[in-house]
Order: sequence, then structure tokens, then C-alpha cells
Amino acid sequence: MKKDLGVKPYLFPMPVLMIATYNDDDTVDVMNMAWGGICASNMVALNIGEAHKTADNIKKRNAFTLSIADIPHLKESDFFGIASGHKRADKFECTGMHAVKSSRVDAPIVEEYPVTLECKAVELQQTVYGFRVLGEIVNVLAEENVLNQDGNVEPSKLNAFVFDQFQNGYYAIGEKVGQAWDSGMGYMK
Repeated sequence: MKKDLGVKPYLFPMPVLMIATYNDDDTVDVMNMAWGGICASNMVALNIGEAHKTADNIKKRNAFTLSIADIPHLKESDFFGIASGHKRADKFECTGMHAVKSSRVDAPIVEEYPVTLECKAVELQQTVYGFRVLGEIVNVLAEENVLNQDGNVEPSKLNAFVFDQFQNGYYAIGEKVGQAWDSGMGYMK
């Protein structure tokens, strides 16, 4: 029997999105957030609280990068969700992580994360439901050690983790348990 839990943001898994932007003084800001994802073949949608430094930076530069957080950098990634860019000018630097400037968008690429989407902000939406950024993916960068023999990202090599809205936990992912558009084909008969 199911129990009524009321209105809660309960979906699982939730991505751990690492959004990197530049501050006014060209220092790096990184934010950890879960409320966003792919919304079209070349688009991402991010629901960001408008009070965040990242929201300010995206409005000013119309660009950001979006990276997949990995387990070796879980502590740094969690810190990027704890510390406010408005209150900690050294937020990125104190982690010891490194960034380089994207050649495609006006945003930093965090070198330690295995996969990064370089994005151009194409629409900023302010609605009664909050602030949303629609970003066009202009390129994807991946470390060679997470690619398979065909040059595609191999999820089991990412060491990625996801966010749990139920208990505020992080969970490792990576085991393949089926093949999309094939595992359910037996029902097509």
C-alpha cells in the first residue's frame, strides 16, 4: 500500500550539475545544483535561484559550462553547493581545482571533471515558478580515459554520482542494467 507523502520534489535520480561561470573580476565560480538537465538534443534547462552568484554571472556573460561531477571530486563538488559565491570570493581557489577558459564560450572549464558541456545562454526566463536558463550546447569535452573504443563516453568509466532528494544523499552510478530501445522489445510482439 502506498503512503501519501504530500508535495515534495521527489524524483530519483537527480543529476549533480556543476555549473561554472566567470565573476566580474574573471575569477571562477562553480555551483552545484540538481534542478536541471537536457531538454532537447542541443539544449539544457537550469532552474537556478535568482539570488545565486551563478545566476548573476550567466546574465552578464550569457555563457556557462556544465560538468558531470565524479566521485574523486565529491567533497569539492559538495562544497560548491554549500559555499555562496556572494560570501566566498575564494570559493573555487580554496579547493585546489583548476580551470581553463573555454575557446567557445565566455566561461571556465574545470579541468578535473571528466565531461563538460560548453553552453551559450540563449534564453533567460523569469516566471512565477522561478528563474530558468535555457542553454545551447555548443560543444562537449571529455577526458580520453572515459571514452570507449568508438570514442563515445562510457558511463561506467565516469565515476559519476547522483543526488537523492529523499534523504539528501549522493549515490554512485555506472552499472549498466539494460539497453535502451531494446530491453522492452519483447512486448512489441
